[in-house]
Amino acid sequence: MNRFFISAGETSGDFHAATVITELKRRFPNSEVSGIAGTQMQQQGCIAIHHTHELNVMGIGDVIRSLSRIRRIEKSILLHCSEQQPDVAILVDFSSFHMRLGRKLRQLGIPVVHFIAPKLWAWGSWRVAKLIKSQDKLASILPFESEWFKNHGIKEIKYVGNPTAITCAQQGWSKRELKQHLGISTDQPLLALLPGSRPQEIKTHVPILAETLKQLKQHLPNIACVVPLAPGIETSALEALWKLGAKPIERTLEGYAMRADAAVAVSGTATLELALWNTPTVLIYKAAPLMAFLARRLVKLRCVGLANIILDDRPVMPELIQENCHIDQIIAELLPLIRNEAPAVQQRAEFSKLQETLGQEKPACGVVDMVKSLIDE
Repeated sequence: MNRFFISAGETSGDFHAATVITELKRRFPNSEVSGIAGTQMQQQGCIAIHHTHELNVMGIGDVIRSLSRIRRIEKSILLHCSEQQPDVAILVDFSSFHMRLGRKLRQLGIPVVHFIAPKLWAWGSWRVAKLIKSQDKLASILPFESEWFKNHGIKEIKYVGNPTAITCAQQGWSKRELKQHLGISTDQPLLALLPGSRPQEIKTHVPILAETLKQLKQHLPNIACVVPLAPGIETSALEALWKLGAKPIERTLEGYAMRADAAVAVSGTATLELALWNTPTVLIYKAAPLMAFLARRLVKLRCVGLANIILDDRPVMPELIQENCHIDQIIAELLPLIRNEAPAVQQRAEFSKLQETLGQEKPACGVVDMVKSLIDE
């Protein structure tokens, strides 16, 4: 019987790891999978040694406060793997924890696949030396990463496809069907508001989005608003949006596709999804002052949004970050998008290039190919 260890550190990693577990079970029917698992991983048969929410920290202060707990989890996992000796360990994203864990697993003689390469090309290139020691094979989900990592000493790297591109390529709801699902008129303008998925992001951005919606209604009294709900989001944290008439919708619904007339979204994977669904978008983000200070000195890119980075690091979506993230500027960028004026047409023309660039490879298949090659060695 094959044994595998797999670890994810947050909600998005739980989803990506679950797809890998499904493929592992298909290729290795009698295998046992254990690890740091969320709900979706457990649904696919993963035995949870720890739950992903135990590692869910954000910001320097939160990390420092959680260090002793994180160290206890690491020690527990290393003991488990030392006893079980899995054939391969698969570490999904969450590089700050997984690079350290990967190095120690390899010291135990356990080969490691790191799925979702850390964004060292944006900042932290000095950490490549640690990454080299923490994995045997690196699975990338952004096509330009392979060349960068190879140039920095990572030989076993492969672009395995982009999970967001796969999800969004499935047809899903049209704009008309989305509006029908929400019970609004098909000629009524629809705005999507996406406040992020982490608690601190939601706390910071919901007041900004609520005030944006409130003032936007002065320009467009009949505008409707939808807020997608990611798994684990507390709806009470979005109360300010519900009071303004925003409608919730579960991201897990069959056919989900956020093809709204326009969107305001916190930087993250959601902005890439919106681009792949051809939804004109304004990207916003506010971080704690210390995090913003460090990012501005370390990040080497012009843009922060994934779609913008893939599209040659150009602000195809306007990016309103930190002091530029204020209501007047958000509305100034948003109104032409909702009204389908030139900026909306230009965004959609650029977005059409993304799907071709990202391709249709299924990442889980590429990851399990790597796992199999390590077993066969």
